[in-house]
Amino acid sequence: MKRVLLLTRPICPPWDEGSKDFAYTLAKYARDFEVHLLTHGRIADLTGNVVQHLIYSSSKWNWMQKIRAYVFLIKEFLLKGGKDYDIIHSFFTPTKLNVFALELCLRNKKIKTIQTLATLRDDLYDAEKLKKIIHADFIITYSDYAKEKLEKLGFKNVKRIYPGIDINLFSPAPKKLELMKKFETTEDDFVINYTGEYVRLGDMDDIVSVFSDLAKENKNFKLHLAVRVKNRKDASKKEEVKKKFEEAGILDRVAFIDDGSYVMEDVFNLCDISIFPVRTMTGKFDIPLAVIEAMACGKPMIASNIERLRYFLNDNNSILINPGDREALKEKILYLYDNPEARGALGEKGMKFAREKFDIMKIVEEYEAVYKNM
Repeated sequence: MKRVLLLTRPICPPWDEGSKDFAYTLAKYARDFEVHLLTHGRIADLTGNVVQHLIYSSSKWNWMQKIRAYVFLIKEFLLKGGKDYDIIHSFFTPTKLNVFALELCLRNKKIKTIQTLATLRDDLYDAEKLKKIIHADFIITYSDYAKEKLEKLGFKNVKRIYPGIDINLFSPAPKKLELMKKFETTEDDFVINYTGEYVRLGDMDDIVSVFSDLAKENKNFKLHLAVRVKNRKDASKKEEVKKKFEEAGILDRVAFIDDGSYVMEDVFNLCDISIFPVRTMTGKFDIPLAVIEAMACGKPMIASNIERLRYFLNDNNSILINPGDREALKEKILYLYDNPEARGALGEKGMKFAREKFDIMKIVEEYEAVYKNM
């Protein structure tokens, strides 16, 4: 049985971050390999072929946790020679620093390396720099966008494998009454979900403006902001958003869902539609799992018509609008509100697409084929 080490940030609840969630799910369903996970605390629901290394002291990916990861790599690969592993599989977006850490693993030439790239960060690195920091034996991209770009740079060992989601979890389900009570949401509410970011995606002011108009015109509208506060800028923006809603007299129509006391499938199943009207994807994964997970739950998706999203979203499985077009966002939300049959049909198409392309069991099979052929 081949032994695979997954290099990731802390694997632990809450399951609200794309790369660690996917690595956890991959380990959970892989059967033909011994999978090694780097965790914060012990994860109870993993099978016997998963070896947990409890190296992290926090769920936060801060400098202390990065140091802990580097110390682990030094012990395992410089001191022990990496004798316990056949494959090193990194889920980090390449940077000079984490590539240096990965190079510690390359001293043993018998160990094969894989990099899964959720995004290239080609906003930070030009072609020559990308060539220097991407050097695994095999490269897996989340998107055809990244695969095509790498192939144009001369990389030959590239395969696109979509990120997987557990469709047994992310599927249509009744609303959880306890969450409805917690977020002060009723059966009469038309709930708009946004799972994105406060600052980095550039769309929060658009969402605030559009929802303010909608909520003033119709008391049935409710906004769920399932958005994590990642840093001081996010915290400041959240307070700014709350103040704007308070000044508009609609703060009671907004739920801030960010305390980690929930699972995302339940959050998606509380809503009627989900939106992702980003102005930029800079620094974001090419395929945001929050978009796919909402679609898998049967929720109609309104998203921005930008290049990276067009590689998997289209007019058949979602509604696409131009970035920053507030009138279009408002118009499409009202269209779905006024047309429940169209809303249901779009949700059904999106769900079918998500199940066909992103089912974790299919994705695990693709990864296992890669491992076997390494």
